[in-house]
Amino acid sequence: MKNNKLFIAIIIGLVAGVALGGIVHYVFPDAIAGFSKNIKLLGTVFIRLVQMIIAPLVFSTLVVGIAKMGDMRLVGRVGGKAMVWFITASLISLTIGLIIVNIIRPGENMNLTIDSADAGDLLQNSSSALTLEHFVSHVIPKSVFEAFATNEILQIVIFSIFFGVALAAYGKEGEVLTKALDKVAHVVLKMVEYIMWVAPVGVFGAIAAAIALHGFGVFVMYGKFLLAFSVGIFILWIVLIAVGYFILGKAQLVSLLKHIKAPLLIAFSTTSSEAVFPKLVEELEDYGADSKVVSFILPLGYSFNLDGSMMYMTFASMFIAQVYNVPMPLEKQILMLLVLMLTSKGVAGVPRASLIVVIATCTMFGIPPEGIALILPIDHFCDMARSMTNVLGNALATASVNKWEHTRLEAVERKIERLNREKE
Repeated sequence: MKNNKLFIAIIIGLVAGVALGGIVHYVFPDAIAGFSKNIKLLGTVFIRLVQMIIAPLVFSTLVVGIAKMGDMRLVGRVGGKAMVWFITASLISLTIGLIIVNIIRPGENMNLTIDSADAGDLLQNSSSALTLEHFVSHVIPKSVFEAFATNEILQIVIFSIFFGVALAAYGKEGEVLTKALDKVAHVVLKMVEYIMWVAPVGVFGAIAAAIALHGFGVFVMYGKFLLAFSVGIFILWIVLIAVGYFILGKAQLVSLLKHIKAPLLIAFSTTSSEAVFPKLVEELEDYGADSKVVSFILPLGYSFNLDGSMMYMTFASMFIAQVYNVPMPLEKQILMLLVLMLTSKGVAGVPRASLIVVIATCTMFGIPPEGIALILPIDHFCDMARSMTNVLGNALATASVNKWEHTRLEAVERKIERLNREKE
């Protein structure tokens, strides 16, 4: 009942935001700048409230998940299954983006003026984003406190894995700390219940700001780009749901989609898959997934399995290349795909994070990086779809690994029963 009320409240916030943003854009044009800047703060408040609890929640849930497994062979087996899913999904997502942008070619004949000033901050922050040194330093934390302070999820995951494995190896003496961290996780999840009721207000502010600033005309102006991207996202959803249907079956898939409808809508509205992480944990456990699997797989997924963002990276990079008529032979595109396969693993689930990687990729492959200014006006709307897709991909990955693990346990139990009957 609470979930349905929250869902309805978010819908109301979404519709109200679109209406108010449209009124400001078309009726009060002089107020657009001030209105957008101020109303956007409502969305910022919600995002920051969620970001405030991400680090302790990821750390506590992942450590407890590994420690409770106890058997390191179990950790390796579950982690191995997860990585198979993540790598496969990454390749599929990147490839779909590459194929769609080559077939539809939305960047051809784009006679638009580029204002590179809009991309200045992103360009300044991405000058070394693709170097091996940067990648290694980004993955491995030099200080866990710095990682916690800056919400570097991938670094927190690395530390949590080491900590969890060490805690599990510590045996019974480590159970006290495991139970304490379990309590911490439950307290943080209780905070989630309070924070989620700020979501409708955050959705209202974020949507109203975007519509007021860009208006409805942006969908006509960039119709070809949005159409091509929508086709790619639609195909990716079909692939993900088809795989989910094959692994989970119809009944479990429908149940999973019903449970994650609120997280999907929040991600769509706030353009942040990170913002729904706590709620997604709760919904997956309500769906019936083992809490140990959820607490282990989901944090990994937020670093290694951002399907929507990865599809967008190849799509956006090739779009800019088409705008500037930069030749991109097949072998160069494949190399770009492989580079993005690595660099995308450090992308956090927050708004516009993938643009940093797109700019760095353009620089590496001789594509004018200032072309990102073409995408900035509509990136908010693209980010809605890719954030929602990230949530779907991680939910399916967690549910699938949970199904595989339970199927294996059931097979082991049947084998034990058969051996016992044979002995009798």
